[in-house]
Amino acid sequence: MSFAADRGGPFYPRTLPPTAVRNWMRAAPPGIARRRDWVESSPVGGNGAKPSKHAATRWWIVALLAAFGLALTGHALYIHAKAQLAQVLLHRAWIATQQTGRPSKPWPWADTTPVARLLAPTQKADLLVLAGATGRTLAFGPGHHDGSALPGEPGNAIFSAHRDTHFRFLRAIAVGDPLVVEMPAGRRYEYRVRATKVVAAREMRLPRQPGEPTLTLVTCWPFDAVEPGGPLRYVVVATADHTL
Repeated sequence: MSFAADRGGPFYPRTLPPTAVRNWMRAAPPGIARRRDWVESSPVGGNGAKPSKHAATRWWIVALLAAFGLALTGHALYIHAKAQLAQVLLHRAWIATQQTGRPSKPWPWADTTPVARLLAPTQKADLLVLAGATGRTLAFGPGHHDGSALPGEPGNAIFSAHRDTHFRFLRAIAVGDPLVVEMPAGRRYEYRVRATKVVAAREMRLPRQPGEPTLTLVTCWPFDAVEPGGPLRYVVVATADHTL
């Protein structure tokens, strides 16, 4: 007797249809994972086909966004490093100014000199203030507004600085906090914060001759904004205080 398998015929009971046997042969035995076809994860197919135009475009977009992010991060780090290094040099110039009694430049090509030292004891801020509140000087430290009073004189002494560098500490300031301003001769003037407010830059009006000696600090707002500048300003008003 010969079997169908020996003759190359179908190896299944004649009572079962061929489709049932094929399904039975494909089924995985208990405890054994079913065999699955491999799927190519690379944009290049297994046959060496080149990636589609859409895939290539997506890769270029990702690469450009990554490069743009790195550029922004590098620029931000440069600005912060520049601001911190400038304050180190300004503190050296401040010491020389107090020792000699003459304004000392923080670096040979500087076109401004420190005119005051601002301290915020609660926030542990110690900053040298430059003459003039221009974009050029604000890159290195707070600037004293031309035409406003100097600390210790009658009137309103106005300082401005960038919110993400030198005046970043203002986000933590509160009514009642002390502020101290030191002048080149060594005299210190004490102030206490009386008010904080957000105003539109176009509508900001700072009195030149308030009723008592005043120190006003101005920076951009909000503090966590990505874009520089903006239409709003954060204003801190402090008045003379001798109880520190």
